Amino acid sequence: MQNSTNNEYKAITNEVLFLNDSPLTSVFKVIGGKWKIMLIKAIAAKCPKRFGELKRETNFLSQGTLTTQLKEMERDKLIVREAFAESPPRVEYKLTDLGKTLLPVIDVLEDWYANFQASSKH
Repeated sequence: MQNSTNNEYKAITNEVLFLNDSPLTSVFKVIGGKWKIMLIKAIAAKCPKRFGELKRETNFLSQGTLTTQLKEMERDKLIVREAFAESPPRVEYKLTDLGKTLLPVIDVLEDWYANFQASSKH
């Protein structure tokens, strides 16, 4: 006797969940990584946020990693970078309107994780 549930799961995972072009995979390409959600929240908490402030708040990140994450977020239109011709140089980051739409999504993900942790303790 064939187990149809396993066959259905196999079909779904092979055709939808693990395709590189699936919408969910694309979402995590944009917001994935260890630091992007944390950086989005940090910028949202005080907008605009200067590079030096982000560096101090994320002192566990190397400057190169921070710069890379910010460049990727800028490329993906989640933040905008503004450089001022001053001495010393000043750079500020702001969430774009698109970046702001992630804030309620992040809240839902954090709520889900809190529920997940609570349910896994039982």
